[in-house]
Amino acid sequence: MSDMTAPWRSDVIQDFARSELFERTFQEGMDLVEETAAYLDGAGRQESKLLSRNAALAYASESMRLTTRLMQVASWLLVQRAVREGDMAPDAACEDRYRLAAEEVCRGGEDVSAEDLPAGLMLLLDRSERLYERVRHLDRRMYVDAADDQAPHPVLSQLDRLKTALGAF
Repeated sequence: MSDMTAPWRSDVIQDFARSELFERTFQEGMDLVEETAAYLDGAGRQESKLLSRNAALAYASESMRLTTRLMQVASWLLVQRAVREGDMAPDAACEDRYRLAAEEVCRGGEDVSAEDLPAGLMLLLDRSERLYERVRHLDRRMYVDAADDQAPHPVLSQLDRLKTALGAF
């Protein structure tokens, strides 16, 4: 996609990377990563030992979903920071490998009732899901939808071909 990146798209990417919205989102994301790590290594580990077998399996599944979601967000935010600091060109940030991945894992989830899992985990799941959805929206608006906007419209392509062909007569 980087070969097709319009100059205005690079400006949009750089403007976002320099924005207050990016700064707040970056800080929120990194703080949530640290908070989650501390919880899973501390209170969460202790709470998980008190769960029933089924609840413990749900806890393990949801904690993996939580960490996957946060690592996807953190990776995306670090790419934007690299653009901000000039370590990465905006065109390079458009490559698919820098987009949010594992969407089915990050957005999916079992309908686990709050009574089955510790409140601390449920709170982190909720916060991480809301953050992921905001970043997903930004990613789509800045990169994915931009690629769709740049793709030639099939009807217009055919009209251009007709004009070229008829212009020869």
